[in-house]
Amino acid sequence: MKFPILLLVLGSFCCAHRPEAETLPHPNIVLVYTDDQGYGDASCLNPGAKFKTPHQDRLAREGMTFTDAHCSDTVCTPSRYGLLTGRYSWRTKLKRGVFGAEHACLIEKGRTTLASFLHTHGYRTAMVGKWHLGMDFPGTIGNRNWELPVRDMPLDKGFDYFWGIPASMNYGVLAWFEGRFAKVPPSQWTKKKPNRIAFSDYRIAPPYLAERRDDLMEVAPDFVDSECLTRFTDQSIKWIRSVAPDARKGLPFFLYLPLTSPHKPVIPLEQFRGQGEAGAYGEFMIETDWHLGRLLSLLDDEKLTKNTIVIYTSDNGPENTWKQRIQKFGHHSSGPYRGGKRSIYEGGHRVPFFLRWPARVKPGSRWNEPICQTDLLATFAAILDKPLPARSGEDSISFHQAWTADKSSLPRRPAVIHHAANGRFAIRSGKWKLVMESAKKAEKRELYDLHLDPGEKTNILVRHREVEKTLISQLSEIVTSGATRKGVDSKNDTPLWADLVWLPR
Repeated sequence: MKFPILLLVLGSFCCAHRPEAETLPHPNIVLVYTDDQGYGDASCLNPGAKFKTPHQDRLAREGMTFTDAHCSDTVCTPSRYGLLTGRYSWRTKLKRGVFGAEHACLIEKGRTTLASFLHTHGYRTAMVGKWHLGMDFPGTIGNRNWELPVRDMPLDKGFDYFWGIPASMNYGVLAWFEGRFAKVPPSQWTKKKPNRIAFSDYRIAPPYLAERRDDLMEVAPDFVDSECLTRFTDQSIKWIRSVAPDARKGLPFFLYLPLTSPHKPVIPLEQFRGQGEAGAYGEFMIETDWHLGRLLSLLDDEKLTKNTIVIYTSDNGPENTWKQRIQKFGHHSSGPYRGGKRSIYEGGHRVPFFLRWPARVKPGSRWNEPICQTDLLATFAAILDKPLPARSGEDSISFHQAWTADKSSLPRRPAVIHHAANGRFAIRSGKWKLVMESAKKAEKRELYDLHLDPGEKTNILVRHREVEKTLISQLSEIVTSGATRKGVDSKNDTPLWADLVWLPR
């Protein structure tokens, strides 16, 4: 899936280089979320990158780089749930894998999200891009009534405005939705077609078919895969321009922009062909970065840059084609880390994470302690100085002190729990990472010192049994208690399940 891009404007906290007396309205927030972008796909994080990402590099230069940031899972649906709710998705009924386009939304009715929390505190909220958390479409496949509204979707989860697509393009129901309706209904049919631009890939592009077959996906006559990034950015710019006058008067906005790149299909526009030295994938990342630049320029033009928080990050590590990019181009999408998308190792869940907030965050600063994308909800609450509602943000720990306090005095974040697409668990505390065994006999327990061995090459479990014992205790407590945050009265949505192989049942 992708590296997401996030823009935020924060206004109530001070950084050491800003006067304490200065007060600002609540910041605007722009969160850009890429899809399957690896840690090494940002040129400022990878000295050996075979392409440049100047606008991500600008965010790093003008804001804070989080070098030890993690998505909450290693594939689309669960990572997006964790990002938006501040709760690990394995606490829900989704224990492995992802949803298709049509499914009951994973975010249950009434659960606090980034959007609903900010909306409660006076923000205008919008989502433009790929949802992939489940939607309720009218009728059944082959028997739709697109004059009826879509339910159980972003407008029901705290967003005032929605423009985008339901899920990854390989799941169908492909149309440009605005609000609850498709602009042009997905009344035709298609299947994956060969992609002659990128290896091991496909296309979703006309011509489409009028007659349904069981092996085909629903698609709108005007849908073309290569238009996603342009359309999403255009709509984001249009929406920000519509709220900019009020934002300049102190009425803040939140934009969540989950892009579809560099997830398959890898289809860079013609103007980016031949750029970089990593084939079509590199060109697609260059295009992605270019659209980020369009947003940054808009904020400059609208005089919103100072008090807007921009966050850029990704939903998981790079697709398995990362192996071919190493062999063919010498480009390491996971940077120095092991594995990629779906994996329990660092390459599966350590992602780029940049946060720029000129009003509060020191340019060129870095934070090298672990954070998780679940932490955004608590961080936003801390920025606004507002409490989280009961039974919300169970696994969300604020990191706003990274730019507001003496870092030497900060308490360490409670352990981060990692989760792979196959259900395997790991726990990270300080420099230690304990990877748990799985139901597969070949997947044994492993321990790594990430300070000395960031590439997870040497399993040192047998030499550190006390560390193992401590980490298992922490993991078991967090998994079974229903929350990482202390004092949250919450439970998992299911009894103990088969992937918790170390727990007695």
